[in-house]
Amino acid sequence: MNDSPVALITGGGSGIGAAVARQLLDAGHRVTVTGRGEARLRAFAEELGEPEGLLTVVGNAAEYADVQAAVEATLKAFGRLDTVVANAGFATHDSVAEGDPAGWTEMVLTNVLGPALLIRASIDALKETRGRIVLVGSVAGFVPGPGNIYGATKWAVTGLAENTRRQVTDWGVGVTHIAPGRVETPFWDSYGSLPPGHLLTADQIADSVVWAIRQPDGVDVNTVVVRPLGQPN
Repeated sequence: MNDSPVALITGGGSGIGAAVARQLLDAGHRVTVTGRGEARLRAFAEELGEPEGLLTVVGNAAEYADVQAAVEATLKAFGRLDTVVANAGFATHDSVAEGDPAGWTEMVLTNVLGPALLIRASIDALKETRGRIVLVGSVAGFVPGPGNIYGATKWAVTGLAENTRRQVTDWGVGVTHIAPGRVETPFWDSYGSLPPGHLLTADQIADSVVWAIRQPDGVDVNTVVVRPLGQPN
């Protein structure tokens, strides 16, 4: 049986998740990526030449049955699970005082419940491999923004990362919280335009994720904040 490491990435068909998947595949990992859109996942696999070590699974990161199914499909296909990357998330780009509440429920469920569901569904497999949980948060999870509900969801991820670490570290499972600043990804599509100033690329954030994943045994990198040079907040 192939003993190369295996990663499961939610929201892995585009942006940061796709960049992480590419880098891990190039490094010899086998990778499962999930997402809601079958067409996007299929296009991603075709773009990479449909490598043998890539599995795509359609599912909603905020639905426990879908997350469990993705973990089970990964274990069935690859026989192990070494890393999970909770990357799925989005912003409504509005405020608590002036925004449209219609989009808030889905955002909170995806950004906050989603990572917790992935941890719950994968922890038994990660115990076996003494693997790693990676939560993709945001600088917004450290720096308050006026009325920013998205930021509040990422503050929750900041807390979830440390709360999780304190439980799973005795089981040999590592936890890394990657908090990007402004990154040029489809995250901004619903905003209408890219923010001003220099932006990081998805590959630059993926560099940090892969660096944390590939740390030596016994090393637990916990919080990595990555901003583009010049971002003031």
